[in-house]
Amino acid sequence: MTAVTDTTNGKSNEHHDHHGPAKGLMRWVLTTNHKDIGTMYLWFSFIMFLTGGAMAMVIRAELFQPGMQIVDPGFFNQMTTMHGLIMVFGAVMPAFVGLANWMIPLMIGAPDMALPRMNNWSFWILPFAAVMLVSTLFMEGGGPNFGWTFYAPLSTTYAPPSTTFFIFAIHMLGISSIMGAINIIATILNLRAPGMTMMKMPLFVWTWLITAYLLIAVMPVLAGAVTMMLMDIHFGTSFFNAGGGGDPVLFQHIFWFFGHPEVYIMILPSFGIVSAILPTFARKPLFGYTSMVYATASIAFLSFIVWAHHMFTVGIPLVGELFFMYATLLIAVPTGVKVFNWVTTMFRGAMTFETPMLFSIAFVVLFTIGGFSGLMLAIAPADFQYHDTYFVVAHFHYVLVPGAIFAIFAAVYYWLPKWTGHMYDETLGKTHFWMSFIGMNLTFFPMHFVGLAGMPRRIPDYALQFADFNMIASMGGFMFGTTQLLFLFIVIKCIRGGEKAKDESWEGAEGLEWSLPSPMPYHTFTTPPDVK
Repeated sequence: MTAVTDTTNGKSNEHHDHHGPAKGLMRWVLTTNHKDIGTMYLWFSFIMFLTGGAMAMVIRAELFQPGMQIVDPGFFNQMTTMHGLIMVFGAVMPAFVGLANWMIPLMIGAPDMALPRMNNWSFWILPFAAVMLVSTLFMEGGGPNFGWTFYAPLSTTYAPPSTTFFIFAIHMLGISSIMGAINIIATILNLRAPGMTMMKMPLFVWTWLITAYLLIAVMPVLAGAVTMMLMDIHFGTSFFNAGGGGDPVLFQHIFWFFGHPEVYIMILPSFGIVSAILPTFARKPLFGYTSMVYATASIAFLSFIVWAHHMFTVGIPLVGELFFMYATLLIAVPTGVKVFNWVTTMFRGAMTFETPMLFSIAFVVLFTIGGFSGLMLAIAPADFQYHDTYFVVAHFHYVLVPGAIFAIFAAVYYWLPKWTGHMYDETLGKTHFWMSFIGMNLTFFPMHFVGLAGMPRRIPDYALQFADFNMIASMGGFMFGTTQLLFLFIVIKCIRGGEKAKDESWEGAEGLEWSLPSPMPYHTFTTPPDVK
């Protein structure tokens, strides 16, 4: 079987010397078309989203009432660990890479991604890594049970035998991320259409360029951490074993030097998405384009010098606590600039509230709430009270669910007409939004209260005084989880047909026309004629 791939015109023309269903399958397996690969990333991430979500349902079912009901504590710990790992590495990051694959070449007028074959490879590593990660649950001694942050010595000295496979899965996921990031940087720097200067690029392209540099910087750090774990487990080293002269706190420093920029990797593309959607439905240009670019770069830089705010309770020197406290509070400044610009973009705009706009406004409001609880956690003496309570869980879910997940939903609704040629069902889309919005707030807002009252995280049982809020949180969780099946239905319904999308689906929505001054860096979708 020979495959000839021509990517000169942005399409993957593959010719195989066999016919039938296998030919269609091989088209997807061997494709170098950025749109096909973006689609595969998005479907993979949605499958992982449902898998990680099912694990969250197990967690919330166990916590519905005090006492042990459904699962034993060991399996509960495996669920909390796998839920976090799958959502971070399997759901959010691949979804953003899928959106980047689909949209960046279209936004900058490129025929395809710069490295199409590496693009294919970086995707196909993911399903194998995900299967290896999930399969640890079925191995002797069970899956990883040490939390998604896999602190040593829990993850080395006291870990189940499946930890080795978990380490290899993390390595593979990291390799995929690095290859994807190299591809995105090469594409943005080399394949822009004539006249598309850096400061004319849509903000989604800018945020992904900065995110890609973050990925290349921090993924090797994670690789180093899990390699040291592997050496401690199998080769008699003592990187993290105090008995052999190592230091468990060293693991936390290495992990969070990766982990803190990682949380910005999961939010910066959201900033780009929302910066594309808000101007469309406010029918105004984005306010403060240049300041948005500089704010994004500032956030990325600061993300590297705040890692130890996750470690205020390990006994770092006072001067260290003060440095990390002030550096963390400083991140609120560029983030505040972005929120100000989004609100100003909407101010006095001719706004309409289609589904992408609803998710984007919810993003701005709820992400800001998550930011305020982050400011509380950044204050070192206060953090001693909040650390390892459900307040932390409430904080990072308010950043990640409305921040990353809602932005991905907004992007899918916004670009589905472009991808499929069909409009989605607006009524069902709005139903999905309101049920997700209510379910999400019911789930995570009560966690602030139980956290401030002292309920520890990652524990399958709790004291009676936390029962009411936990019941509310579990009911909200089930509501949010089941609503995502409606999202699946909406997407499939849209792909299969429906109202035909116009050339500019969002132009003149609700009968109001909008125009942007030329040059138009906000909504550049079409490939310029001289690059086609």
